[in-house]
Amino acid sequence: MEKQFRPGEQVPETGNYVAYDKNGQNGGTTYLEKGKRFPATQHEGSYYEMER
Repeated sequence: MEKQFRPGEQVPETGNYVAYDKNGQNGGTTYLEKGKRFPATQHEGSYYEMER
């Protein structure tokens, strides 16, 4: 299992991140730069994982 990141946390490294809802459904991929913040999501309990 990849490390999960929550909206508002600082992005640890530049790359593509996949958003998932609380049920594990893929909500799309976004490119984020190190030091920025993970964007808000539309669903409570959502999280991000780095795309490998």
